[in-house]
Amino acid sequence: MIALSVNLNKVATLRNTRPHDDPSVVRAARTVLDAGAAGVTVHPRPDARHIREQDVLDLAEVVREPAYAGREYNIEGYPDDRFLDLIRRVRPDQVTLVPDAPDQATSDHGWDLPAQHNFLVPIVTQLKDLGCRVSLFADAEPAVAEAMARTGADRIEIYTGPYFETYGTLENAAVLKAITDTAAAARDLGLGVNAGHDLTLENLPTLARAVPWIDEVSIGHHLIGEALWMGLDGVVRAYKDCLAVAD
Repeated sequence: MIALSVNLNKVATLRNTRPHDDPSVVRAARTVLDAGAAGVTVHPRPDARHIREQDVLDLAEVVREPAYAGREYNIEGYPDDRFLDLIRRVRPDQVTLVPDAPDQATSDHGWDLPAQHNFLVPIVTQLKDLGCRVSLFADAEPAVAEAMARTGADRIEIYTGPYFETYGTLENAAVLKAITDTAAAARDLGLGVNAGHDLTLENLPTLARAVPWIDEVSIGHHLIGEALWMGLDGVVRAYKDCLAVAD
C-alpha cells in the first residue's frame, strides 16, 4: 500500500499565532501515527514561520518511540548549512531536498537538472553517509528522472501542484500522464517514487490508481484542513482509504 506521511507544518502555523504550545505539534504527530499514518513530514524553513528547530528535535524523539517502530520521519528543505546541520543532529529516515528560496511560500517546482548536478551530488552523498534516504523534488517531466538518478538519490518526489490545479478539467489527463510517465521512468532507473503537494480526498484515488507503485505521498495542507470537519484521526483514516484503491 502507498504510505501516507502527514506534513505537520500547518499545525505549527496555527500554534505560532499564540505565545504557547497549543495546538501541540507533538500531540498531532502522536494522533496521526496512532491513526495509522506511516510517518510524519516537516519542513523547517529559515524564518521558522511554522516548524521550529525544537519541533524537529521533539518529533525525532516521538518517531523513535517503540510504539512507533517502523514509522518514518521525513524532513524536507533547501540544503543550506543550517538545514544540513539539523539533519546531522537528527538523522531522519528520509531527507527530501527542495530548491526553495528562503522566502518562498511553498515548494512549487523541482530541481533544475542537470544544471544543478554538481551542487547536489556532494550533498546527496553526505546525507546517505548519515544513513538517510534521499529524495529530490521533481517536476513531472520523464526526462528529468535519469538526471536525478545520476545524483545518487534514492527517490524522487513528483510535484503534484498542477495535478490539483487541473483536476476536473480537460487538461488533467495530460498532467496525469506526465506524472505517470515520470514515475515509470524513475522506477525503470531503480528510483523510488514519492508524490506531494495539494493532494486531496477528491483527487488522490485517481492518482493512486494511475500510479500504484508510488512509495509515499506527503500530505499536509488539505489533510489538516479536512481535520477541522473530520477530526485528525478520522481524516488520516480517510486518506488511507483513498490510497487503498491502489492495492
